[in-house]
Amino acid sequence: MAPAATEAKSSTIDPTILVLRKDLTSEHVPLARRFRALFSLKHLASQSPGLQSTAAIEAIAAAFASPSALLKHELAYCLGQTKSLVAVPFLRGVLENRSEDAMCRHEAAEALGALGDLSSLELMKQMKDDEKEPVVVRETCDIAVDRIQWAHSESRKAEALKSSDFASIDPAPPMPLATETPSIPDLQNKLLDNSLPLFQRYRAMFALRDLASPPDLPTAEAAIHALASGFVDPSALFRHEVAFVFGQLSHPASIPALFSVLENSKEESMVRHEAAEALGSLGEEPGVENMLRKFVDDPEQVVRESVIVALDMAEYEKNGEMEYATIPEPLAA
Repeated sequence: MAPAATEAKSSTIDPTILVLRKDLTSEHVPLARRFRALFSLKHLASQSPGLQSTAAIEAIAAAFASPSALLKHELAYCLGQTKSLVAVPFLRGVLENRSEDAMCRHEAAEALGALGDLSSLELMKQMKDDEKEPVVVRETCDIAVDRIQWAHSESRKAEALKSSDFASIDPAPPMPLATETPSIPDLQNKLLDNSLPLFQRYRAMFALRDLASPPDLPTAEAAIHALASGFVDPSALFRHEVAFVFGQLSHPASIPALFSVLENSKEESMVRHEAAEALGSLGEEPGVENMLRKFVDDPEQVVRESVIVALDMAEYEKNGEMEYATIPEPLAA
């Protein structure tokens, strides 16, 4: 694009997006502030298709140049939540880059699944069976293939799904509603059954999540304990998803299990990082900030950075702010 055309295009983009992009892509801006900029851009990218939403998606994707695996993995997650196929080429670029961190590539595959991108189906079918790929990438492609096929299936239309308290687009939908009341022991058995496809086990996981929200539901604590039993699973991907679900739920009953994961130095860093961020969502609970501060100098960079973000999230929870995001005040109007 010619310089004049670039200048003309940028002049029509909401200046808020340009300021947020500058924050997000700068390695000199504190990580917590970059995360808040990211979630602001995710909100803008999820609006009706058009110049502004495309500009927000491009702003998010521009930060894939960062050396931070944590940030790049979060970029991929946010792009997957936009419901916009404009994000697909950026996500494909990350997934197909074998020199990229496996945690980022896994998140890119999951995001393509969340977008229901049929154009990536054959690629992920190949990758899920490619023994040269990291296990976490293969497993994520496996789930993403099943999710895309489910999203475009006739059987999906016949499923009755429980209305969820969560606006997220998940790697798998919850189990369809049955005529009888969902049984937590039955769902837990499916959750832990390694003979089932990961997609089906994830469906049990998200069904349990929905039985734990709101937190005063009679089924909530039992569902939390059932989910926590998933932390013994041999799949790091699976364990990390349990921690992510706990972050969504922000239920105090999950704190002991999350702290146990975070303090286990033998656990995979992608699981520990998710446990740290989940604890950040529980920041208003007594003792949680002190738990997190124990790991500010953790040997694993992704864990250290997650603790920084988690402590910022904890501050947000304590202050009762409306959104974990930042909109530049002079430009918000």
